[in-house]
Amino acid sequence: MKEMQEQEKRVQTRLGKIRHKLAILSGKGGVGKSTVTANLAVALAQRGYRVGVLDADIHGPSIPKLLGVREGKLTTSRTGNQEIVPVEGPLGIKIVSLDFLLPSDETPVIWRGPMKMAAIRQFLADVAWGDLDFLLVDLPPGTGDEPLSIMQLIKDIDGVLMITAPSQVSQLVVKRAIGFTRELNVPLVGIVENMSGFICPKCGAEFNILGNGGGQKISEQLGIPFLGKIPIDQRICEDSDDGMPFIVKHAETPAAKAFMQVVEKVEKYLEQQRGRS
Repeated sequence: MKEMQEQEKRVQTRLGKIRHKLAILSGKGGVGKSTVTANLAVALAQRGYRVGVLDADIHGPSIPKLLGVREGKLTTSRTGNQEIVPVEGPLGIKIVSLDFLLPSDETPVIWRGPMKMAAIRQFLADVAWGDLDFLLVDLPPGTGDEPLSIMQLIKDIDGVLMITAPSQVSQLVVKRAIGFTRELNVPLVGIVENMSGFICPKCGAEFNILGNGGGQKISEQLGIPFLGKIPIDQRICEDSDDGMPFIVKHAETPAAKAFMQVVEKVEKYLEQQRGRS
């Protein structure tokens, strides 16, 4: 019990050096949550912010791949205090992920809840994040142990970005995830609709392959800010496979501009919150 209390104190001390903490959540898998997280991290770094990303998706860690640092390794600092040193990614983004500790691509993570919670607590308590402007926490999909523990450990979390897709199935499960944040009294920054229409690169016509406006409908129904729509662009997938952030390589595309617009709305939200405090 005493050890847990000391660990929680370390969590609060570490996080106290970080100005803004944001969790990225989705109601289901397959909506591109981690891809959105990676590109938002790069977009924030491009605007001059000091950014860290905690990949809390224990069973499906993908942030290192998306940010091109799969070969990185977590190390301990030379100061003798057993601090974990994050891997540095593009634009100085600090990254921590269980993926850095797995011996091979085929290694499964067969952990029960207590082991997963212990890993998350250690990442929050013992990682030398330093002074950051933003820590983005990429949560596993759904409302299980990991999201619950993160929300409870990060007591001054600024809010959650909810990622969804236009389909009706995504709309159904994202409503449950929104209910989860409300039950925990965690602020909801807003909804991002990913994979929202395909824009033809030749003619510019838009095709709603996966449905139309699901995220915006939920936003209007539940009175939640709508942060924007990220259109489908096959280069997002190609760049992710290559470990090159899409927003860097294709900055002038509609999808890259949509990522930047989401960041601008997040900035505006945080400014409004500061004005109310």
